[in-house]
Amino acid sequence: MKYFLLFLLVSLGTNGQKSNNPNVIIILSDDQGWGDLSLNGNTNLSTPHIDNLANTGILFENYYVNPVCSPTRAELLTGRYHPRGGVYSTSEGGERLDLDETTLADVFKKAGYKTAAYGKWHSGMQPPYHPNSRGFDDFYGFCSGHWGNYFSPMLEYNGEIVKGNGFLTDDLTNKGLEFIDKNKDTPFLLYLPLNTPHSPMQVPEKWWAKFEKKNIEMRYGGEEKEDILFTKAALAMCENIDWNVGRITKKLEELQLASNTIIIFMSDNGPNSFRWNGGMKGRKGSTDEGGVRSPFIISWQGEIPKGKKVSQIAGSIDLLPTLVDLAGIQMPTLKALDGVSLKPLMSNKNIKWQDRLIFSHWAGKTSVRSQRFRLDSDKKLFDMVNDLGQSKAVNYEYPTEAQALINAVANWEKEVLSELPKIDHRSFPIGHPNYKFTQIPARDGKASGTIKRSSQHPNDSFFTNWTSTADSIYWEGEVLMTGIYEVEVYYTLPYGNIGTELELSYKGEKQSGLVTEANNPPLKGMENDRVKRTESYVKDFKPLKLGNLYLKKGSGTLTLKATKIQGNQSIDFSLLTLKRVD
Repeated sequence: MKYFLLFLLVSLGTNGQKSNNPNVIIILSDDQGWGDLSLNGNTNLSTPHIDNLANTGILFENYYVNPVCSPTRAELLTGRYHPRGGVYSTSEGGERLDLDETTLADVFKKAGYKTAAYGKWHSGMQPPYHPNSRGFDDFYGFCSGHWGNYFSPMLEYNGEIVKGNGFLTDDLTNKGLEFIDKNKDTPFLLYLPLNTPHSPMQVPEKWWAKFEKKNIEMRYGGEEKEDILFTKAALAMCENIDWNVGRITKKLEELQLASNTIIIFMSDNGPNSFRWNGGMKGRKGSTDEGGVRSPFIISWQGEIPKGKKVSQIAGSIDLLPTLVDLAGIQMPTLKALDGVSLKPLMSNKNIKWQDRLIFSHWAGKTSVRSQRFRLDSDKKLFDMVNDLGQSKAVNYEYPTEAQALINAVANWEKEVLSELPKIDHRSFPIGHPNYKFTQIPARDGKASGTIKRSSQHPNDSFFTNWTSTADSIYWEGEVLMTGIYEVEVYYTLPYGNIGTELELSYKGEKQSGLVTEANNPPLKGMENDRVKRTESYVKDFKPLKLGNLYLKKGSGTLTLKATKIQGNQSIDFSLLTLKRVD
C-alpha cells in the first residue's frame, strides 16, 4: 500500500495567519515514566511546576505512546501509527520518518507560525529527513537516538556543528526561552524534545545532592530487581526537567502570553528502569501498560477547564488533530489520520464519545487497549480497571471481548504493518539542494574487517580497531545535487600514527588526505555518570579537512578507506560532514 500524503487546508487571515491563533509549546521528556511525577502519587520526588500545569489545565489519565522513542515521535508528528511512516527501529536509518508524511510543523508553518525544535529529534538526520526540512525553521540539538555527554557536548545548529553550553536539558530550555522572546508578537510552535531522563544518567550536583543519600520509599513492586542508584539518578533528572518547565511557564507569565499559549507535557515511553510506576506491568521496550502509558497534560489558561481529569483513552496519534482543532486551523477529515481531536473531551459538557482502541507495537509485538481492557502480545486479556499489574488474565470470564480484541489486532497488523516494507531500500541522502550541510555519522555506517563499534548500541557510537588498509567504513548513499563538497572527518589518532592517509570515494571520484596532527583524548563520560552506562563512552573528536570531493547526482556507495596506516592503527572515526562549496 502506498503511503498517503496529508493534503492539509489551512484557514488564513489577510496577513497569512489568524490574529487569535494560540502559541503551542510541546515538552516531550525522554524515558520518563507515568509514575515519575508527584502529581501521580510518587512521594519520592517533587514536580510542582508540572503538577501545576495539571492544576491549571487537563490531565489525561489514560494516554498511550509507544514502548520506545522514535515510534512515539513519528506518531505525535503525523497523527498516524508509526509503521505507516516507515519507522521500525531506533537507529541506523530505521528511525527515519518517510518523506511523504506531513508533520505537525509542516501544518503550523503553512498556517503562518514560526516553528522551532530544540533537543532530541530522532526521526532522521540528513536532509530531507532533518527537522529543518520537516517544517521547523530552527533546530538546535542532536538528531541521534541518544547522546553520550550532557555537559557542553558537540551538538548541531541548523546542520552546522556547534558546542553546547552547560547541562544539556538546561541549554535546550535556554534556546526555547530565547525563541519565545524573539517571537512573542507572532504565533509560534515550540517543540522541546528534552534528552532526559534517558541514559547516560548524568545530572548536575545541584539535583543529585538531594537524591544521593535519600531513602527511596516508594519502590517497584514486581519480580524484577530495582536498581536504586538508577532510580535516584532518574528522579533527580526529572526534578531538573520540572525546574525547566517552571522556567518556561514563568517566561510566558512575564511576557503576558500565558492566556494565549497551549502547553503540553508528555513522555515518549515508559520508564527506563524498574521503578515505582503505579503498579503497572512493564517498562520501556514493553507493549504492556507500564511501557506505553505516559503522563499527558494540556494547559491553556482561560480557554480549557482547570484541574479537569479525562479518563477516556487517548494517545500520541491524537496530538496533531487535537492541536490543529484547538488552534483553529481548518483541516479536512482524512482516512490517513489514525488519531482524533481530543478537543470535545476538554469541555465541561456531557458529550458522547465513541469507544475506540489504541494499538501499541514494537519488535514484532502488538497489544491493544480498550477503555476497560488490554489484550497483551500473547493474546491474554486483562481488566485494566481492576488489575493494572496485569496479574490475572480474564479471557475465560470475557470471551467475547477477548475475541473481539484478537480480531482487532489481526486486522490492524494486516492493514498498518503492511505499509512497512520488509526491506528498507532507503539510502542515506547527501547534498540536498536546499541545505548546505550533510552529516554522515558512524551510527549510519557499516564497516568491514576488524573495524568495530565502540558499543553494541549504534546511537552515538564510533568506529575503532581500524588496523588494516583492506578494511573500510561505508554508507549506501544518494547524492541529491551534483557539486563540489568540502569534506571533514571527525577523528582521534595517537601521536605514533601520524601520517595515516585517508581516502573518501564515491562513484569513481576520490579525495585523499594525510592525518598530520595527533588527537588522542581519553574516553570520557564516566566522570559525570551517576550510574555505569551500557552505551558507548565518548571522546573529543577533532575535525580534519580532507579536501574537496566532486559528487555526482545519483546512488552509490560512499567509502572511507585508510590507504596508508602509519604504525599499528588508523583513526577512530565518529562523523563525516559534507559542505557544498560550489
